[in-house]
Amino acid sequence: MPTKRPLIAIVDDDESMREAIKGLMRSIGFDAVTFSSAHDFLSDPDIHRTSCLVTDINMPGMSGLDLHRRLVALGKSIPTVLITAFPEKNVRTSAFGSDIVGCLIKPFDEQILYGCILSALALNSKGDSSS
Repeated sequence: MPTKRPLIAIVDDDESMREAIKGLMRSIGFDAVTFSSAHDFLSDPDIHRTSCLVTDINMPGMSGLDLHRRLVALGKSIPTVLITAFPEKNVRTSAFGSDIVGCLIKPFDEQILYGCILSALALNSKGDSSS
């Protein structure tokens, strides 16, 4: 029986950033899907399979922080890594819950992102043990 690989969802309006993170995630051995907007991610029928969300903070329409708030309001706790090219506009993420596992400034080191993903998956596995 094949092992179920973690699914990493990447939400960023910058296509080159989405594709770069997707390629990295796949090279590490994760499944990865990309979305150009928060609305696209929220309407994905496989949203429940997401093990970790990597989302840009500053996007047109719904921001990454708004996406996180919406997920929390819907009762969907997905460990999340926030990324931004505009750190001066960044707000304190500690107020947004324990499921925010990192806030990275573009360009960021791939190893730091990988560490955040591992933290997210560790959070997920704690949540799965009760089911």
